Amino acid sequence: MMNFDTNQIRATDVPDAWFQSLWLVLEKGFRYIVEQGSFVGQTRCELDWIEILIYRPYQVDTTGSYNPMIPFMPESMKHIPAPLTLQGLYDYIPYLMSRNIQSNEEYTYGERIWPYVEHIVGLLKKTPRTNQAILQVARPSDLLLDDPPCLRHIDMRVKDGFLIFYPYVRSWDLWAGLPANLAAIAILQEYMATAIGVEVGPMLATSKGLHLYGYAETLAEMRTGMASRKS
Repeated sequence: MMNFDTNQIRATDVPDAWFQSLWLVLEKGFRYIVEQGSFVGQTRCELDWIEILIYRPYQVDTTGSYNPMIPFMPESMKHIPAPLTLQGLYDYIPYLMSRNIQSNEEYTYGERIWPYVEHIVGLLKKTPRTNQAILQVARPSDLLLDDPPCLRHIDMRVKDGFLIFYPYVRSWDLWAGLPANLAAIAILQEYMATAIGVEVGPMLATSKGLHLYGYAETLAEMRTGMASRKS
């Protein structure tokens, strides 16, 4: 019989979702060699399926001391490369929230979804119960790309005065990709909720390919403390 696992995480915020995901992939992931796409020939440790419910995806720092949407790195672990910096997040946001695309890029998420954001804002203002509010990233022609988009869509709905986001990611780099992806998506969620006139609700992110590459597996073991448990 085929071995297939479904997994669920309930997280307070984006950094909590990242940390819990590290544990889960290290404990339950299966390993295989990448044959196509990014990092061909390297090993991936991957989950069959995961649902990540984040209760407060958008956070604002009221102390001025740190950004609560970026993974926390303890002082004792400063030797581990941070998966995301504040500047890295600022650099990534236009990739999701603008139409800008460079001459060397085949696509950006923002180039595909940003032109439709205001339309969906209007749709949810007029008919908040609609099931038609979805930002589609994927196109049929993506099958012909060497590196098709990982984020496929962001579904959404308004319920009880809250905007809920449902992003789906087909293949998800847990160490380097998830922190920036979820933080930027949460910023988009806050932007749209404000424009609609509702509150930011939870986010339920799903993926059938949440993974750690070989190099990141070692970093994840160090960050979670699993490395010392193994020794």
